[in-house]
Amino acid sequence: MVKHRLTLSALAILSVVAAAVHAANLPRQSQELTVGLDDGRKVLLSQYKGKVVAVCFILTTCPHCQKTIGFLTKAQKEFGPRGFQVLASAIEQDAAAHVAGFIKQFNTPFPVGSNDGMIALEWMQHPPMLGPHMPMLAFVDRQGNVRAQFEGDDEKFFNDRQEQNLRSQIEALLKDGAPAKKGTPTGATAKK
Repeated sequence: MVKHRLTLSALAILSVVAAAVHAANLPRQSQELTVGLDDGRKVLLSQYKGKVVAVCFILTTCPHCQKTIGFLTKAQKEFGPRGFQVLASAIEQDAAAHVAGFIKQFNTPFPVGSNDGMIALEWMQHPPMLGPHMPMLAFVDRQGNVRAQFEGDDEKFFNDRQEQNLRSQIEALLKDGAPAKKGTPTGATAKK
């Protein structure tokens, strides 16, 4: 009986430690991220400062990643005019070789490139000793702060309401820190 309790205690401690190791520091100032495009150009995350950005790390053959890219494609078309931008990066081995076909298949209206998987894990503050659950998705506010991030195993985000969850994140960040409308003095509040 004592041995059973010790085993349960050890498992409980390990689960707490694993959760703590897996937790990223949020919110945090985003590190620079460079995504290599198929044509040899590079896109910097900092190019989008002033916009709300969804950074999505994917595997091009992952069905969950493909589904997420479909939702992000719709979101880019709807929210892009309001200051939303998607930046996607494939991180599987030989990702650069698969990106052109992925872009053609999914007709993405945003940059899709590739990165080394370790760069993605570091940027997401994901422990390198734990395998990531794909896709990995982060939301960066207009000031360049990572405000939320999710991995494919997060059942509260990647569930049957995934599209609504994406929209909620985007809408909240677009409202938060939105640039003042022309003719509205700084610090003024609009009456409803």
